[in-house]
Amino acid sequence: MEFSSMFSNLFGKEKTKEEQQNQWIKCPKCTSLMYYKEVEAKQNVCPKCNHHFRISADKRIESIADEGSFEEHDASLAPIDPLKFTDKKSYKKRIEEAKAKTGKTSSVVSGSCTIGGIPAELVVFDFAFMGGSLGSVEGEKIVRAVNRAIERECGVIIVSASGGARMQESTYSLLQMSKTSAALKRLSDKGLPYISVLTDPTMGGVSASFAMLGDIIMAEPGALIGFAGQRVIKQTVGVDLPEGFQRSEFLLEHGLIDMIVNRADMRQTIGDLLKLMDRKAG
Repeated sequence: MEFSSMFSNLFGKEKTKEEQQNQWIKCPKCTSLMYYKEVEAKQNVCPKCNHHFRISADKRIESIADEGSFEEHDASLAPIDPLKFTDKKSYKKRIEEAKAKTGKTSSVVSGSCTIGGIPAELVVFDFAFMGGSLGSVEGEKIVRAVNRAIERECGVIIVSASGGARMQESTYSLLQMSKTSAALKRLSDKGLPYISVLTDPTMGGVSASFAMLGDIIMAEPGALIGFAGQRVIKQTVGVDLPEGFQRSEFLLEHGLIDMIVNRADMRQTIGDLLKLMDRKAG
């Protein structure tokens, strides 16, 4: 018997070359090559340069909500195709592919939880579902979360990771900008807090609406935040733009956001802010 076959029989099936390669992660920022468990142990943050990798909605919820406290709502809401939209593929086909890829019915997961022991409504975007784009279902989930918060007299946290409004829904998608903004105004009128968390990327109609309306706006380090892309802006204004002008550090320096928070500190920071703004505690 060959040694490789004997090794396989003794210790289980040999890993394929692809499986072995997938155990290593190359950081896109510092190009360091790291064992995947080393990165996972730091909540998918590069231990060399602090680059924050994009993560799924489930991982995001796990990192923010108190353990075992998250109860999802509106999981059955799913997009339809009112315009019968087709580009290279039909919208219906794109939805099916996104569902198969993520196991989600939309790019938003919403639910009730506690953060640092304080009740809250948590809304999280998943960029893996059609680029975290904002459609009618996503807008409806946000509004329902706000309505629950008003009923429960608690705060709302929205974690954005989105390329913007979903073009396959056209005006239906754009209407979600005003719809969500109006819901957050009702929350504000009740004196309840809204914390907006911007992650990489937060762009387009999302950044132009609810993402920038928070009582507190925080971002992860190095997050891409803006409306249009750098190339489009340069072509429009006709001037060279500052290096990194759409990164969270630049926005903090120029007063557009309130703070930059590392992923490992996010739960503690949000929990402390909720306690500070909890009107019941007063």
